[in-house]
Amino acid sequence: MASITFREVEGSSLKYWLLFGGLGLFVLFGALAWNTMHHHGHVITGMDNQIVWGLPHVFAVFLIVAASGALNVASIASVFNKPMYKPLAPLSAILALALMLGGLLVLVLDLGRSDRLVVAMTHFNFKSMFTWNVFLYSGFFALVGIYLWTMLDRSVKAYTKAAGTAAFIWRLALTTGTGSLFGFLIARELYGSAVMAPMFIIMSFAYGLAIYLMVLAAAYAWTGRPLGDIVIQRLRYLLAVFVAAVLYFVVVHHMTSMYFTKFHAVEAFILLNGGIFTTLFWIGQILIGGVIPLVILLTGMGKSRTWLMIACALVILGGLVQMYVTIIGAQAWPLDLFPGMVQSSSFFDGEVHSYAPSAPELFLGLGGIAIALLATTFGVKVLRLLPESLDDATVAKLEH
Repeated sequence: MASITFREVEGSSLKYWLLFGGLGLFVLFGALAWNTMHHHGHVITGMDNQIVWGLPHVFAVFLIVAASGALNVASIASVFNKPMYKPLAPLSAILALALMLGGLLVLVLDLGRSDRLVVAMTHFNFKSMFTWNVFLYSGFFALVGIYLWTMLDRSVKAYTKAAGTAAFIWRLALTTGTGSLFGFLIARELYGSAVMAPMFIIMSFAYGLAIYLMVLAAAYAWTGRPLGDIVIQRLRYLLAVFVAAVLYFVVVHHMTSMYFTKFHAVEAFILLNGGIFTTLFWIGQILIGGVIPLVILLTGMGKSRTWLMIACALVILGGLVQMYVTIIGAQAWPLDLFPGMVQSSSFFDGEVHSYAPSAPELFLGLGGIAIALLATTFGVKVLRLLPESLDDATVAKLEH
């Protein structure tokens, strides 16, 4: 690291302020969307007492999961002591914190009464994964913040590996907890599987690295700093492994469910006759989010940075679709309240529920993404997070 010089971005150009202002505009739209939902209530959204987690939850869970994965680059540097990744670690940590901030803000502001958050913070049910996640999210901010401090302050640099290891273990626990929110919900037939926890971990690796790659490439391109092919191509193949692993876990999850007769109906709903959910699963999640990016990443197309950025964007888009199918698709399928028995009422028994997202929901979710990017943009301006150069010659010296 002696040959690497870190320098903050000046942030005085017109392009920087246009980017900052554009992101700020989306944050403003998100705030207006929250205010509208808070004033009028969730009746103006597409959510109801059947679909209780709507589009904001899709964005929130995606950002939280991606935050854990964005820290992966820093973990490789500190925990596994890979020299090439050490100059990339500070940006990885700040991006992880920013994504977590955006995701949690969307999650909190989607509450019917956001001011009642204090109740959730002072009354705990330790049999609930939601309660455990309060501590996991808070701990993530604390540990990653300390980890970033050890990377930026020479006086505590000796503790970087210890802080990085603690953050690495904690983020695995955090993503396990997020996946377990769904894995423990046995009332929803598409959930209730131990596979959900490891699947969410590998999903975090893919989504977080795709976002990190796009932010890294944009930061160096827009500031005119050299970024060599060694770094980009190493991350390219790493992303390909993660995307392939996500597809593997999706196959395992659905094959496991199809083995049991009681899950045949819900699997047919998602995979064959679920209308928009089936279309989103095959076209959005599998093809756009998995197969096409893999083709780009594993062929000569991946050597082009333009195609690589397209692959990253497709992984991110496919991740949002996967969250939509996972979160909303499972709620659309009717609850089986009394397995093996017939029940009858006038309350939508056995009916597949419909859901149409509203504009406030969309803008609240986009506002969360904008907050994450805005925090990252501000971070690279005030902190020394980016090396002045990551050209091939500089990176090659790090590995020898």
